[in-house]
Amino acid sequence: MKKIFLGLLIALFITTGSANAQMINGKWHNDLRSLFLQNKSIIYAINIRTFNAKDTNRNELIDPDEESGNFLNAIERLDEVKDMGINTLHILPITPIGKLKALGTAGSVYALSDFTKINPQLKAPDSTLSLNEQAKKFIDECHKRNIRVIIDLPSCGAYDLFMTHPEYFVKDDSGQPIIPLDWTDIRIFNTSDEDVYNQHIEFVNMIMALGADGIRADVATMRPYAFWQNLIKYTREKDAEFMFLAEASNAWVDAPSKYAPFTTYDKLLNAGFDGYYGDFFNLKNWTTSKELFNSVNFNQKIHNTQNKSVIGSFTTHDETSPILIKGADFSKMIIWLNATLPLNSYFVDGFQTGDDYDYCWANKKAEHTYTDDEYYFNHKGKFDLFNFSRRPGGTDKSIYNEFVMANRFKEYYMDELSVMKFEPLKTSHKSVFAYARTNGDYTIVVIGNLDFKTPVKASVKISGVNSKTKYMDMRLNRDIAPVLQKGKITLDLIPGDIQVLKIKG
Repeated sequence: MKKIFLGLLIALFITTGSANAQMINGKWHNDLRSLFLQNKSIIYAINIRTFNAKDTNRNELIDPDEESGNFLNAIERLDEVKDMGINTLHILPITPIGKLKALGTAGSVYALSDFTKINPQLKAPDSTLSLNEQAKKFIDECHKRNIRVIIDLPSCGAYDLFMTHPEYFVKDDSGQPIIPLDWTDIRIFNTSDEDVYNQHIEFVNMIMALGADGIRADVATMRPYAFWQNLIKYTREKDAEFMFLAEASNAWVDAPSKYAPFTTYDKLLNAGFDGYYGDFFNLKNWTTSKELFNSVNFNQKIHNTQNKSVIGSFTTHDETSPILIKGADFSKMIIWLNATLPLNSYFVDGFQTGDDYDYCWANKKAEHTYTDDEYYFNHKGKFDLFNFSRRPGGTDKSIYNEFVMANRFKEYYMDELSVMKFEPLKTSHKSVFAYARTNGDYTIVVIGNLDFKTPVKASVKISGVNSKTKYMDMRLNRDIAPVLQKGKITLDLIPGDIQVLKIKG
């Protein structure tokens, strides 16, 4: 019976989801900035190079006789993306990649070698369309499904670009370009150089011509305030709804290099960015509800006073897979926090099925390479940015089911959630968090256990409930029902558990 009801509930969410209101008379009208500022974006990050790669021999690599991910075969997965409840794609960099002093056999997608072209690795081999036409077709197909598109802007340049344009880069006393931190395949741009700024303008012009709806700025802190202010102003004069997301955090206090500028998250927001990453990636280290609520309240203050927003950066391509950190229950907690907190949901390709990104070939010598690196470079347990590798994806169907259900839940209640007050609730355990999202007709109550080792019997104080109060378990996964008494909810939580209840009235 539970499975039947689950299917009916998913069907309800799907059939009553938002219509394709942005396609008017066959023409797309960008609304991403407004969507994002209302916390209505459900964002899914993909690397086109791997998104629909055809690993026919299943060795986790795309061999020379196999088809890697490209713009045209990526279209095959867009209905799947739509069915998962995604309304925005974050496309990792699509610019050409450096081959000198590279990392990995295909090179990091963040090692930019040209601002004004598209990475030839992403071209379908048998199409008569130009590469730009293929990219535009992909974005057009996204828009037909009411999916917005954010394009990633890399923060640094490849060594190849330094060799052709050394004037673009900051140099040390010996005239050598600067490597930020241990990112050995990239060099820091000289953002005071007028040509560097003009190259960014050309990048904006290129992706807007393709139909992109926004930019995610990689390590946005490494550009000065005026640089971003001018670039954003230029872009908004062309499209007022074009959205800018900064990779920046209130938790970051140091520049990647003493030679690089460091523009803090608040100055980036003042320069025109619509949102940033926050510090939700620290969830893996939080053990008390206070830590979670401090972060939410901090971002709520920014949202309420500055009309800026934040993404649920619990896991990104820079983070180790949640499966390797605290298992499938950690992934499910991330899913429902994204669905119910006042923020924009954010996920990475493969997350929804529990990919651990633990490739069998990682850091081994390669048979084939397209760069000067003879090894398959990979950060263990992290999304692959460096090689022609398999399509991301795990085998955990339970995570997938929760992923679809939570995204559909957020879509169904999106208008209400965008204005509902966030209210922390008192609990009987410091490791147990609880909060309410309330309107006049119902309250969404979320209760979770940040202790991933110990089960607890928790009680949550909440006014207005009693033994006759009606509720619905939105996850439909409990064998033992919570007990509602006067002003209190009591329930058993397994380690890493999260529960979502819709309470009437």
